[in-house]
Order: sequence, then structure tokens, then C-alpha cells
Amino acid sequence: MVRREKEKKKKKRPAWDIPKGIFLFATPEGWRTSVLTESGNLCGRLDVPINTDPQDARAAAAVMVTELARDFHDTEVEVSWEPPQEPWSWTAQVTLAAESDSPSPDAED
Repeated sequence: MVRREKEKKKKKRPAWDIPKGIFLFATPEGWRTSVLTESGNLCGRLDVPINTDPQDARAAAAVMVTELARDFHDTEVEVSWEPPQEPWSWTAQVTLAAESDSPSPDAED
């Protein structure tokens, strides 16, 4: 009798697609984000203090989105912030990261 190997449990894909953009804005209650995807927006509060410097808030939002793409889509992304059009609000484009041309450390010579 041949035994079948158990199929690896596949990660369940999230209901949202890979992020395409970020909208970050400051409110009196704290920093808010909208992560834009093909299937809709994910909105919420950025987990930083209210008095966080805008540059640090942008960095935290970029980390949040890159981790979301990596953890749920096994994909690396890059975040590019656009010049602000209005005070206390920023937008960014999220694109797939370019593949590295350098060989992996495990590659044989």
C-alpha cells in the first residue's frame, strides 16, 4: 500500500490584493492610513504616537505596507512618496520590487 504525502497546507490568500498606494494623513486623534489595492481600500490608524514627526510616520507606513505584502502575498514591494499636495497629508506609490541580479549566497560557482 502506497502512502500519500499530506498536501502542504496552503496559505489562504487575503481578500485584498497587493497594495498599490498609500494615503497618509494627520488628524487631531492621530495618524490615519488608507492602503489602496485593486479590490478596495484598507483604512485604519497608524500605530505611532500623535506627535510623531511626519517623516517618521511616512517611514512607519512604508514598513507596514511592505510587511503586509511580504506576509500575505510573499511579495517584496517598494514605497515611493510623492511630494505633498496639501499640508499634513501624503501619498505614495507602491510597486513590486525589482528582482536582484546578484547570485544567491547558496549558488554554486
